[in-house]
Amino acid sequence: MRQIAIYGKGGIGKSTIASNLSAALHEAGYAVMQVGCDPKRDSTRILAGGRFIPAVLETYREQLRVGKDEYAIQLDKIVYRSPTGIYLVEAGGPEPGIGCAGRGVLTALQILKDLKAFETYHIDVAIYDVLGDVVCGGFAMPIREGFAKEIYLICSGGFMSIYAANNIARAISRLARRGETGLAGIICNSNGDEAFERAMIPDFAAHLGTGFVRFVPRSPVIQACELEGKAVVEHAPASQEAQIFRDLAAAILENQSRVIPTPIQDLRVLEQIYRQHIPKR
Repeated sequence: MRQIAIYGKGGIGKSTIASNLSAALHEAGYAVMQVGCDPKRDSTRILAGGRFIPAVLETYREQLRVGKDEYAIQLDKIVYRSPTGIYLVEAGGPEPGIGCAGRGVLTALQILKDLKAFETYHIDVAIYDVLGDVVCGGFAMPIREGFAKEIYLICSGGFMSIYAANNIARAISRLARRGETGLAGIICNSNGDEAFERAMIPDFAAHLGTGFVRFVPRSPVIQACELEGKAVVEHAPASQEAQIFRDLAAAILENQSRVIPTPIQDLRVLEQIYRQHIPKR
């Protein structure tokens, strides 16, 4: 089973990329499970037809409230199938202001593992959509505990997006185990400055010692499909954007690269690299 984690700055479009990647892989014939690792439980909304599915931790807390054993949880109460057949899970989180959300994500992932969810549904590809640019120990758990074997960073041409990706690369370099878990590449989810991004993001990837995987343009087609609660390959299957996600899925399936990244340690160096690609006026 391929186990893929998607990381990046909050608001960069990780869930959009993850969901459309899941849909493209499913269209290609793979059994896919997408696991939202964010207390907001909004990772799978596009795949679920625009609705929010119940979270694992909600079910878990309800089991404890009524005095049942935690493993009395049934898989069909925490794993949902999208209208097209993709398996969906939302980890959820603790009550607002109480507890560590990262530990909550680990609890949800451990329940899935203990209940043998991946074996039961014969999953070929599991995609973990991980909260924002938080690099605390809790949200590093998908890496630390071996749930994610290959990690993709999502970034745009915004400096803070690249700064966050570099920070996450620092966490990966501490936690990844060579030969088992590593950074598999960078995907650009464009903010609209395509000429700059097509130069800057591959250069940034090279500095981290990883590959540049694909460029996803800023597109009204993608935004319209998201508003409809549909993946692009489902709602606009003949569009150029649908083919971009099919190509992204194929590139990830073919990619065998896993590296321990070499993050840029000095912020001034990162700023200098960034400035080199800003067009002179």
